[in-house]
Amino acid sequence: MSKPDTSHVASYYAASANPAPARPALEGELTCDICVVGAGFTGISSALHLAEKGLNVIVLESARVGFGASGRNGGQIVNSYSRDMDVIEDKYGLDAARALGDMAFEGNRIIRERIAQYGIECDLKGGNLFAACNAKQLKGLIEHKALWERFGHNQLELLEGTDHQREVQSERYVGALVDHSGGHLHPLNLVLGQAAAFESLGGVIYEQTPVVELIHGQPVRLKTPRGEVRAERVVLAGNAYMQQLIPQLESKSMPCGTQIVTTAPLNEAQASALLPNDMAVEDCNYLLDYYRLSADRRLIYGGGVNYGGQDPASIEGVIRPKLETTFPQLKGIQIDYAWSGNFLMTLNRLPQFGVLNDNVYYAQGYSGHGVTCTHLAGRLIAEVMTGRSERFDAFAGLPHLPFPGGRLLRVPLSAMGAWYYQTRDALGI
Repeated sequence: MSKPDTSHVASYYAASANPAPARPALEGELTCDICVVGAGFTGISSALHLAEKGLNVIVLESARVGFGASGRNGGQIVNSYSRDMDVIEDKYGLDAARALGDMAFEGNRIIRERIAQYGIECDLKGGNLFAACNAKQLKGLIEHKALWERFGHNQLELLEGTDHQREVQSERYVGALVDHSGGHLHPLNLVLGQAAAFESLGGVIYEQTPVVELIHGQPVRLKTPRGEVRAERVVLAGNAYMQQLIPQLESKSMPCGTQIVTTAPLNEAQASALLPNDMAVEDCNYLLDYYRLSADRRLIYGGGVNYGGQDPASIEGVIRPKLETTFPQLKGIQIDYAWSGNFLMTLNRLPQFGVLNDNVYYAQGYSGHGVTCTHLAGRLIAEVMTGRSERFDAFAGLPHLPFPGGRLLRVPLSAMGAWYYQTRDALGI
């Protein structure tokens, strides 16, 4: 049986990553206060927060730092969650909505604090917008703006009619909502920079070190191919790449694949003719498109969802028609990079936080809004492990139901549901 490929996927991000050391695999036995499984945003954010509090933390990563979604995503700093606050309030009550609403923009702030505090070079740019493809979606953006203003977020600007072309010059849209507090960045360099910050505080990361068995107890024992860690507490932060370490949650989440392409560099005139103020964009469709310009003026364009996480036969074949529909002037543009990656989706589209046996914590299932919420998760995990539990518990108390159809039928049933909503988007109903 061949070994899985644990090198970084051949993406634009990997090709333009800042230098980073290759960390060794774990050999032998170690003990620590806290062992973190997974060196993506959730794991590294948690480890860094905990190391700042003086705790002895070891991170185990089955591949490389940022190997999964954290090093492959669209790089957009999108505030809030994959569920709107009115849905959260309707389903879970006003107290839950207020608790989550108070934290909805904190992940964004944490990212910016980290970049400034540790001097992380990750091409941070300001601003992102949500683009409406029809009148129904524009009405939704108007309601969205009013809703967020209830929760104290006053950096949103509505652009109706053709005013959106001030920010995105495409004929696809009938309006947009700009979030001036949002932004975009190079996600792999962000996680690599935070990993280096963690190591500067005495933290240790072992790469190429999958956890093959987790034995609950006091301490928790984490067995790897050539070693073992004994930890007082554990953070499971593998998200869609968890390798069955939380079997009791598998029916309540589902890996989903998304695809991204990156064009050859555009000249300054071409780039400003697409996105004049260099903002990131995502549309309002159920299966949404998202895109932005890189630091060297490439268009990074992603979209679509493959339920179950399988790769399509041709990533470029999936994404190029979307890109050229949005920007016909780029028809035939050279694609230099094309890749896919998995994120973890929950049925209610809200993240899963919790604790097993009083000392194994987990945070996962950001459902496509992981860049910001993972950074919030890291802070909340550090809080709950140092005696402050109320904010972590606001998420941990949310009920999570299994996907209909179980593991066998959840993919086709979810695809059928997505087809229904995709049809509604196309018809504007």
